[in-house]
Amino acid sequence: MFSLGDLELIYVITAILFQVVLIIHFALRKWRFETAMRYGPIVYALSIPAAIVSIILFSGGAHWGFWVGGVIYLIWAIFGYIVEYIKKIEWRNPIRWSVFGPYITLYLATVMFYWWPLANINKSLWYVAALLFVMSTILNATSHKRSSTNV
Repeated sequence: MFSLGDLELIYVITAILFQVVLIIHFALRKWRFETAMRYGPIVYALSIPAAIVSIILFSGGAHWGFWVGGVIYLIWAIFGYIVEYIKKIEWRNPIRWSVFGPYITLYLATVMFYWWPLANINKSLWYVAALLFVMSTILNATSHKRSSTNV
């Protein structure tokens, strides 16, 4: 159905969009906390098209490193949505290790499987993803508490 070039392009677009979505969400959470929480489930819902992309990549014969990110993203999203929006478990402060461990592991695995395989396609893409990862990590780490501007 797709040539390897097409599969790589699909993967690259998905990997970069994943990081851009995180940056937008974490920036929104930093400066408009309530808005971010209202629209936060969209980040989890986007795992569904990502999983579909993984199925396309798998079906097209892509190396497992290219399609596993979407599968892990879906698992992380289901777990995160249940914890944050259905059960409304406060797990960040204080840290509830039974949630924190799996949540962070699945999150980082998703990020890594959307980032690291880019080096096999083009080293420049890997550096772009690294920059996006640093940006999202800084925003993530600084956005968990409501700022004084979020009234």
